Amino acid sequence: MIPDGVIEEIKYRNDIESVISSYVQVKRRGRNLVGLCPFHSEKTPSFTVYPDSQSFFCFGCGAGGDVVTFIRRIENLDYREALKFLAERAGMKLSDEYVEDDAAKLKMRILEINRTAASFYYNSLVSDAGKGALRYLTERGLSNRIIRKFGLGYAPDSWNALLYKLKDSGFSEKEIEASGVVIKNRNGKMYDAYRNRVMFPIIDLRGNVIGFGARKLEGDGPKYINSPDTAAYKKSRNLFALNFAKNDKSGNIILVEGYMDAISLYQAGFENAVATCGTALTAEQARLISQYAKSVTISYDSDEAGIKAARRAAPLLDAAGVRVKALRIEGAKDPDEYIKKFGALRFKKLIEDSASAAEYELDLIKRRYDEHTNEGKIAILKESCAYVAGVANPLEREVYAGNLSKELGVDKDAILRQINEIIRRKSGEERKKSMRDLKIFDPEVKSGRIVDPDRAKHIKTAVAQEKLIACMLKYPEYAEKIIAGVDIEGMP
Repeated sequence: MIPDGVIEEIKYRNDIESVISSYVQVKRRGRNLVGLCPFHSEKTPSFTVYPDSQSFFCFGCGAGGDVVTFIRRIENLDYREALKFLAERAGMKLSDEYVEDDAAKLKMRILEINRTAASFYYNSLVSDAGKGALRYLTERGLSNRIIRKFGLGYAPDSWNALLYKLKDSGFSEKEIEASGVVIKNRNGKMYDAYRNRVMFPIIDLRGNVIGFGARKLEGDGPKYINSPDTAAYKKSRNLFALNFAKNDKSGNIILVEGYMDAISLYQAGFENAVATCGTALTAEQARLISQYAKSVTISYDSDEAGIKAARRAAPLLDAAGVRVKALRIEGAKDPDEYIKKFGALRFKKLIEDSASAAEYELDLIKRRYDEHTNEGKIAILKESCAYVAGVANPLEREVYAGNLSKELGVDKDAILRQINEIIRRKSGEERKKSMRDLKIFDPEVKSGRIVDPDRAKHIKTAVAQEKLIACMLKYPEYAEKIIAGVDIEGMP
């Protein structure tokens, strides 16, 4: 148990404005600060920091609390780990007896197991048993320096080699099973999760081995398997090689699909490449990227699956507040193969000439149809206008409309009229939906009778007021702060 006095000292030394500003771009609004919430995707700031009370609250998703709560959520830590993190940030040293409970101890043991497993896999790679795996990596063009840098390894073709190693190292069966590197079947028999596979350790920002990716060398089974979620690892919240990419000063991150792509790019001099951990990009990963880069270049595989994945990833990154570009790799199936065929300089040029996410999408639309036929031209215009209508910035819409006009020989004003008509129609649909939602709880609207004519004149303000009241009812501890931030006298 950490004494209350120690907790208060940790909070006192970690001013919430200073801590949150290192993760979120906030702007001062009166006595408070506002910004885009790091815990959900939004384009209009609803995240508010209250320096006076050393707290935060998001009116969009309901996240709120003090500086410890913020660090717990943003760094994916438990309560004691968050206190330890903040203590270290403030130059304080917490006694081990303060920070260790059963959950924290298990997480630390899993990290120790992962470190032992990573060492075991590396030693297996450089042993006689790992000759085939080492040959695979060298034939893929990786140097011994890069193999050591990333801690690559080999899981031997054995059912229990790692299990015995971990038991000999003093870990209990319960701890070993919780780590995910060993599996227990229905009969209670334990066996190694990875066999005859090249191993890719996944390392977090603090240098801990938190999980593994594993590629088969031969035989049946999926090409890649990945660590399950554990007390130390959540695949949706981590990115492979971000521990290296975070040190890059370019402000840009290259997002790739696979471990080998990220490693090959690093060896070629692109030390800002990261890969998702065996999953499609998640909103949590997009927000994590936004903490370390202002822009992202998506460099997925050139096949249909890669194109679809890039189209799904772009809006997540855009919602996280980073500029998005996308590479169109031609003449190779992925970044690794492209660099081997054409060299690092060509790939650098490819990055420099990469299109914005919108240009990438419009190019894909154009490639699906024959623009030399009337049917193809109409189809391109129809899909392109629908896409451009979703672009928030009117200047960008103007530019894209001009490009379509030049490419397809159609009057620009006609294209803009079509785009604006789609926007108008969507806006009307959204208003109708808002009114339908309002009818659920508003008897005046539901009955068709307006009891309060003044409310009808200021419907948007009234709805905003009702939402604030609902928020205060749900979170009464924030009522005082909400009231302090509202201009009561200026309300209609």
